[in-house]
Amino acid sequence: MSYALLSVSNKDRILPLASVLHHIHGYTLLSSGGTAAVISEADIPVIKVSDYTGSPEILGGRVKTLHPKVHGGILAKRDDEVHDADREANGIGLIDIVVVNLYPFQETVAKPDVTWDEAIENIDIGGPTMVRSAAKNHKHVSILTNPDQYEEFIQALNSDDLSTLANNSNKKKTTKKPNLTKKAPIKDKDANKSEQISNQKDTKSPEETLALILLH
Repeated sequence: MSYALLSVSNKDRILPLASVLHHIHGYTLLSSGGTAAVISEADIPVIKVSDYTGSPEILGGRVKTLHPKVHGGILAKRDDEVHDADREANGIGLIDIVVVNLYPFQETVAKPDVTWDEAIENIDIGGPTMVRSAAKNHKHVSILTNPDQYEEFIQALNSDDLSTLANNSNKKKTTKKPNLTKKAPIKDKDANKSEQISNQKDTKSPEETLALILLH
């Protein structure tokens, strides 16, 4: 059984993608939170991540996908005896496709009436972690991080020609071999957010601190 994991803040065009993945290509869909609700309401079969892992979403949704059954499924090397044994021992399936985009942090802090707590809750943890896991195992896992990539990916999947995407340097992010330099801003933004919050929260107002974070 092959899994596709869909967990997006931007739900645009997610239903056509989910339908093709499940109905045409036979993927079992995993999803969490609002994404799972949208897919389920469209009568597309989907398994909640919490049901798959056996661990409920906790801390008001702060912890949903941070689980070995999720990241083990993304990071596992195919045809590796050690990895296969670990997966079998822990009931971990292979996740071949990761569809994720991050919380709209910059859009949130740009709001004139944003509160400190609202901004903090829009610092994404699970999304960047899944992107990193999929990037590390890009030889085996396809990564989609933007709705603009879905149609091209569907076309490649329908033609069984993902290798074309993987080898075409002009294609961005819809690849088995992503341009890893595109992932650097995630690391930089993580460091900047952490540094700014740590250094400024006691010396500046929340509004001033959030403005500094936004600039990074």
